Amino acid sequence: MQHAVGSPLPPPHQPGHGPAVGWSPAAQHPGAHQPGANPPHSAPAPPPHPAPGFTGAPSGPVPPAPQPPVPPVPHPPAPQHAPVPPATDTTGHVPLPPGGPVGVPSPPPAATAPDPTATTLAVLLIGPAGAGKTSVAKFWADHRRVPTAHISLDDVREWVRSGFADPQRGWNDNSEAQYRLARRTCGFAARNFLANGISCILDDAIFPDRPAVGLGGWKRHVGPGLLPVVLLPGLEVVLERNAERSGNRRLTDEEVARIHGRMAGWYGSGLPIIDNSQLDVPTTARVLDDVLARAIASPPKW
Repeated sequence: MQHAVGSPLPPPHQPGHGPAVGWSPAAQHPGAHQPGANPPHSAPAPPPHPAPGFTGAPSGPVPPAPQPPVPPVPHPPAPQHAPVPPATDTTGHVPLPPGGPVGVPSPPPAATAPDPTATTLAVLLIGPAGAGKTSVAKFWADHRRVPTAHISLDDVREWVRSGFADPQRGWNDNSEAQYRLARRTCGFAARNFLANGISCILDDAIFPDRPAVGLGGWKRHVGPGLLPVVLLPGLEVVLERNAERSGNRRLTDEEVARIHGRMAGWYGSGLPIIDNSQLDVPTTARVLDDVLARAIASPPKW
């Protein structure tokens, strides 16, 4: 049995006798180790005091006098460095600024013509299926003088693999929810790119008769500085281009005609419209730059 360090050892117990005079059993000392108890964590208990009136030396062996502790040899402190707080939003070791809504571009001075190829912009290219939105958006993003990203709604929408709600099989709540989710995801991505000085062009087929869901949704997701442009060729051109498509992006002729008819509602909306029926992709991209230069000088009301 072990006892608290610094207390005297008990004398040998003799049958028929009680505990030795001047010795307090371990049970009377809180902090003394008992079988089954956890080791004490406090300082060692002082030696027991003799009973009142006791003047003789306690029986049993006398414990050695305590020796003063030897002070440790001091060591020079290790150099301390101020801790570097982790960044709240980082990719690797590169801090990223927070993405906020895109503000309306400031019009340049009257004597300076705006150069849309050297300006950080957020562009929304609107049009029906087969209008050439994706081809024009990619070409425009590839040939700008500043970093530019192309964000395609259809690409993001098709991230869903199992459980993909294909509108060709019927429009329902699931396809509507996945379209809205894709628009919100594209909006978040555009804001992050723009916050880091990278322009964005997004393409989507949204309708003028649903402004709260379509154009209003993009404005909420990206910001009031988003510049919408409508790409609307003739119906014959749209039908021909749609026939060259494959997979779930190819629609029936009836569906293409219905979408094209609804897109005609953009006329008179105040948004710039490009009829690229007789234009190739590079020429359409140059016309888009001209339209954006006018939109920067006089932002459209939408």
